[in-house]
Parts: sequence; structure tokens; C-alpha cells
Amino acid sequence: MKHGFVKVAAVTPKIKVADPAYNAKQICVCMKDAVEKGAKIIVFPELCLTGYTCGDLFLQELLLKEAKEQLMLIADESEGSDALIFVGLPMEKDHMLYNVAAVLQDGEVLAFIPKRFIPVYAEFYEARHFESGNKIADTCIFDEKEVPFGTNILFEADSMKELVVGCEICEDLWAPESPAVSHALAGAGVIVNLSASDETIGKDTYRELLVKSASAKLITAYIYASAGEGESTQDLVFGGHNIIAENGVVLAESKRFTGESIYADVDVHRLDHERRRMTTYRTEKRADYIIIKFHLEEEDTELERTFAPQPFVPYKKEERDKRCDEILSIQSYGLKKRFEHTASKAAVIGISGGLDSTLALLVTVRAFDMLGMDRKKIISVTMPCFGTTDRTYDNACRLTKELGASLKEVDIKESVKQHFNDIDQDMDNHDITYENGQARERTQVLMDIANSMGGMVIGTGDMSELALGWATYNGDHMSMYGVNCGVPKTLVRHLVKYYADTCNNERLSEILQDVLDTPVSPELLPPKDGVISQKTEDLVGPYELHDFFLYYMLRCGFEPAKIYRIAKMSFAGRYTDEVILKWLKTFYNRFFTQQFKRSCLPDGPKVGSVALSPRGDWRMPSDASGRLWLRQLEEL
Repeated sequence: MKHGFVKVAAVTPKIKVADPAYNAKQICVCMKDAVEKGAKIIVFPELCLTGYTCGDLFLQELLLKEAKEQLMLIADESEGSDALIFVGLPMEKDHMLYNVAAVLQDGEVLAFIPKRFIPVYAEFYEARHFESGNKIADTCIFDEKEVPFGTNILFEADSMKELVVGCEICEDLWAPESPAVSHALAGAGVIVNLSASDETIGKDTYRELLVKSASAKLITAYIYASAGEGESTQDLVFGGHNIIAENGVVLAESKRFTGESIYADVDVHRLDHERRRMTTYRTEKRADYIIIKFHLEEEDTELERTFAPQPFVPYKKEERDKRCDEILSIQSYGLKKRFEHTASKAAVIGISGGLDSTLALLVTVRAFDMLGMDRKKIISVTMPCFGTTDRTYDNACRLTKELGASLKEVDIKESVKQHFNDIDQDMDNHDITYENGQARERTQVLMDIANSMGGMVIGTGDMSELALGWATYNGDHMSMYGVNCGVPKTLVRHLVKYYADTCNNERLSEILQDVLDTPVSPELLPPKDGVISQKTEDLVGPYELHDFFLYYMLRCGFEPAKIYRIAKMSFAGRYTDEVILKWLKTFYNRFFTQQFKRSCLPDGPKVGSVALSPRGDWRMPSDASGRLWLRQLEEL
């Protein structure tokens, strides 16, 4: 359970209808297997101890008695395990029959959860046999002991307060006001559902949608185990469609008609973080609920869950292309509105031949086309200086011309030399002043050109640079509207690639491809033999690592040790553990020391769930200490 990960399982045993003894043996075999695989929450289907399709056999006392006896045997088999186990069976109470989930752990029956909503429509006629369960828990006698019985029961792990489990049964999920809603509001972060959902055309898609949406709306992990092989096929077929979802994302899903058991590592700490972040989500202790504590051994969960190395970038090309088009639209619509509001007559962009300025130019072209403005009013300013290479200079010029914008060249070498002379900066001293002097000179040039034309300077810096503070304060850090401020570096590359692939212009595509192939560099140090000598990722670290760190720190609230753990998994074979740890320390150090640059950012559009605007998503004191975070990394 280290770092909040809990392995869970949805299991569909092969059963025989109306044969509890056989079914109990199958359940025990599956239970033992799941426990050996490390599952701490194990969910079996609805009425699996007898079979869901018993029909009027549910009215036979012999069947009900045998189901109870077999449940006791299953409970005995669970002794010695701290797994929380949910098994479905019919149960008589006060001369009425209920469809219940028995909750077992370490040889004990902790509670019975009855089904709340009993369907009597289409192929379902459960009301012929079963009563709707009571919300407020009372007790029943089982194995000569009083056991809680009712819907409003939650189970809380003693060693992990965030792990609180609620239960509902099949149709409860379909109901407008499902028990899961009140469970979640009462504090449950994990919902289990014992189901017997038959298969009809298209129902699997709808079922998955229900599970995903329930987990998203309630910010829960949702474990759905459905009946499968062995159920009667007299009129219906059951496919054993098992699903495990977390906050709207399916972590595991079985292939129907296979009897496949599924496992997933749910992250209860992340769910807890998400609930804290969502100020409209309010949980509260409720008098109509009882909380049953269960013991859970503290141990390190062996993770099977994977984490995308590029969390900002969809893996599938179709989704990635859709995302790219959407982001370009958000960026360009934001700029369009700003132009309409300010009545600006021109856009001024410092074009370097690098990725960020290329994306900013593409976005500006798109905004101008929306406005019906002449692209010649886009002024691409190339400002060669000491570090400019022929490759980037040529690409900047060719790109501007191919897009139909206006190109203006301002060689700033002499201006920078004069400035260095004024402040007694040695030209041979290639320190931070040498670099930043060039960056600030470029920004001054852009601002003054914009003033002279009644225009607006379009910022080019991206979100990854803002996170690391890899920008010159009041240099490239400043603009009148920063179109890339919500786009991480790993996504910038895909946006430019998407534009190259969809522009239907062979020459433009070829230029963009060469920009993509050019090393990322501020080009502030003299080149060596005409080739870029200053590569950003050699100095500050790989952007794919930093974007990974940024996402899981801000979006998920992960602590440094947890980020390090999943980064080692995600980048295994590409970076050594030592390299990952080195750049993770760099990330935290720079993130905390460079907040002052983010505290005074220009306006710019948010495009994703992670953003660094001081007026929006991220409000942090510029002098906050990062000692606590760095100390944890030193202890690894």
C-alpha cells in the first residue's frame, strides 16, 4: 500500500446453477489465486454462490440453507488473509429474501449488503423473489453471531484511512440515485459492484460508459464484477464483463466470454488528492452510516499498473491528432479574442527557427485567418546574434515567407556589444549576463517594433520552460500575450508535427520537419563549426522527464518519492535510476526557486488540466521553500 496503491480484483468463476457446494469450491480457488497475486479487494459476481439464473429455485429453502453453509466454508478459507472479499448470494431475513453481498475477511463475515434497486422490466423479474434492501443498517444472525445488514455500511482500512470501501449490486448502478452516490459522499473512495448483467448487442459499451462515468463523477475507483460462464443460457447469455475504473479511466477490462479475472492497482491517494482539489466535492460523516474497520497489512504493492512516459501526449495517433487540432484552436481563439479587444493592427513575433517560435507563428497565422486579417500584418522578426546558426536562421526566413507573413531582420550584435560596453561586460566572458543581455535586447526590439506599428508582441515560451524558469526575466519571459504558456514542450513537438502532416503544403511541411529535427537551444553562445553548441536538454535535463515530473506533481499531487518510483518504471531502459534522480532534484530545485518568474506572467490561454498561470491554476509564493520536497529525494 506504499504511496497509496492498492491491488484489486474482479473475478468471475465458472459456476453451476443451483450447486452452492461446487460454486464455493470454484470461488475458493479463485480467491486463493487472487490473494497470491496480491489483491486486497476481491469482488465476485452477483448471486455467484447459487447462480443468478436459479429462477423459482430461489424459493427453495434447501438452496438457501446450502448457500449459507457454503458461505461459512468460504469464510473459513479466507482465514489468514487481510483481503476484503465480496461474494454474492441469496439470504433470508425476517421471512423475506434478499439479494446480498457478503463481505468477508480473515475468516469472518463482516456484513451483508443488500441490493437496493430490484429490476422488474424486460428480461428481469427479480421482484418475484427478492425484496429491496434497507438503507439503515440493522443486524441479522449468521453462524450464531449478529452481523450488520444494510446498504449504508462502509469499510475502512485501519492502516490507510483513505481506503474506504462501499458496495452496491448490479441494478443499483443503473438507478438514477445509486447507493454509490451516498457512499461516496459519506467518504467511500472505492465502490464495488457485484453484477449479473446479461449480454445484448451494444450493452457492453453502455456498461463500460456507466462504470467510467460513475467513477469520474464520484471520484472513485470502481470495481465491477459480472456473471459469466455457468449461468443458465435458457433465455440469456452472460459474458463475464469485468471492469475496473478510476476517476473516469478504465484501468482493466476483461474480454467477454472468456471468464477472465482482472487486476489493477488503484491509487487511493490520488483520488483523495483529487477530492481535496475539487472544492465542490464535499464528503461528510453521516449518522445513517456505520463504518466497519478492517485490518490491512502495510506492505509495498508490486505494481502492474503502467504510467505513460508522456502523460500530456495521447498514445493513439487518432486521439493525438484530435488533441492537437483542439489545442491549436484554443490557442488561436484566445489570440483572436485579444486582437479583437485591443484592436491591434499587427502581430510581432521573434522568430528563431526553433520549435516554440514556430508554433507561435502557426497559431498567429490561424488566428489571423479567423479574423480575416492580412497575414502580411504578422511581422516575423529574426534577430541574429552571437549564437545564431545558418540552419535556424534559414528556417526562420523560409517559414515566414512560406506562410505569407512579413519578415524583418534586425541584427542585434552591435547593440548588444554597445550594451556590454556600457555595463563593463567582457565579451569573452560567456556567463549568464552574456546570455541574458542578448535575450533582453531581443525583447526590447520586439516591444518597440510593436509600439511603432500599433501591434502586439506574441510570446513564444512554453509551459515546460515556465516550470523550470528556463527563460530570461523580462526577456523572452515577457510578451503581450503568450500563446504557448499552457503547452508543455513534449506536446509542442507534436503540434508542429501535426501541422506539418495536415497543411497540404509540401514546402512548408519540409521546413517544419527540419525545425523538428533541430536540437532545442536558446542559441545564446557562439556555435562550434557552424553547429549549435548550446543544447538546452544537456544543461537543464530531458524535457520528457521534466514534463513527466510536472504532470504527476501538479495534476496528481504525487510526492517526490512516488514520482521517482513511477518514473523508474516508465523510463526503464532509457534512463538509469541515477539519471532520473539527478534531473528530478533539478526539477524541484528550479521549480521552487523560479516561481518569481511565473508570478508575473503575461496573459495566455490554458489548454489542458495542468497550467501555471498565477491568476488561475497555480498560486504559489515566490519565496516558498522546496526543502521538504528535496529532503525526501535526498533520503532515497
